[in-house]
Amino acid sequence: MIRPEPGLRPIDELRANVAAPFERARAMPKSVYTSPEFLAQEQEHIFAREWLCAGRADTLPDPGDYLTMEIAGEPIIVLRDRDGQLRALSNVCRHRMSTLLDGRGNTRAIVCPYHAWTYNLDGSLRGAPAMTLNEGFCKQDTALPQVRCTDWLGWIMVTLNPDAPPPQQTLARLDQLVGDFHMENYHEAFRQDFHWATNWKVLAENFMESYHLPVCHAGTIGHTVDLEKMTCPEGEPGFNYHYILKNDALDLTLAHPTNTTLQGDARRTTWLISVYPSLMITLSPGYFWYLSLTPDGPGHVNVTYGGGLAPEFVSDPKAQEHFVRLQELLDAVNQEDKGCVEKVYRGLCADLSAPGPLSHLERPNYDFARYIASRIPE
Repeated sequence: MIRPEPGLRPIDELRANVAAPFERARAMPKSVYTSPEFLAQEQEHIFAREWLCAGRADTLPDPGDYLTMEIAGEPIIVLRDRDGQLRALSNVCRHRMSTLLDGRGNTRAIVCPYHAWTYNLDGSLRGAPAMTLNEGFCKQDTALPQVRCTDWLGWIMVTLNPDAPPPQQTLARLDQLVGDFHMENYHEAFRQDFHWATNWKVLAENFMESYHLPVCHAGTIGHTVDLEKMTCPEGEPGFNYHYILKNDALDLTLAHPTNTTLQGDARRTTWLISVYPSLMITLSPGYFWYLSLTPDGPGHVNVTYGGGLAPEFVSDPKAQEHFVRLQELLDAVNQEDKGCVEKVYRGLCADLSAPGPLSHLERPNYDFARYIASRIPE
């Protein structure tokens, strides 16, 4: 049984936590991970208000290509319309409110599986069987609600918030930092969805710090990093980041010989980027991979996971071999992370556990805690 400090709500505990300077920072209080009430606040004030990532734009190349997602309990369709534009629509029929599409695929029209009401790819209603005798029904006035959607550097970003500033504005500083990588040109080779037994913030924090790499990832990528060569600057309002100078142990982390854009240390620099609230990107000169997170109760997280290669590796005669190697590597990395983050959640649910002090290599975690605290109102 987890016992919060008497008289303090989780947000009060979190604000007290982040009031300390980074030099005396500790991990977030346990209640912000385990409280259903705090999660409800996160859903309302973070996930329903911020831009979330639906995946990569290059995975929806053709008209009718679609994927589905859920934002704070709201089912959403993201698709490529007849004009080649990305759209996001409500995934709920305007008749008896059945959900419409599942998973991913391609469709010429959106057909309700309950009564066959049919919508065009722009959300307008094409047809509704046996509705001619209802005098109040007007096909022209019935359409799927539109949801804001944009392509930001190759990422499909979606929000329910009509007033959220566009990511092109809030993440302009990030584009300045990594613009020479041109991640909009990277090609996604694989995408999966999975469900882990941990809080979404535990997984986000795990991605934000590379302190754990030599131990948790000893069997995969731990040997490619040196803790002394990690730089963890102070985060920005919309994201945090750190970067690592990689050694030559894995060729895919380095710039391809035909890459003439990146120079000097940039040819071996891997960026770990956390776009708030829940898009986690590893960007190297040779490949990228990402996690997009949504909570499923305090103790579970839904994860969209994908990855791919820089255009120079895609054009390489051994491209297919590179794709296979990359996915095998990252699948193994994910399994290592799964073990770590599920252990953390079990541990923070224990009575005798308590948040400990942060390393200087966990600066992004501190900035993330401050972001969370800033979004939950009094």
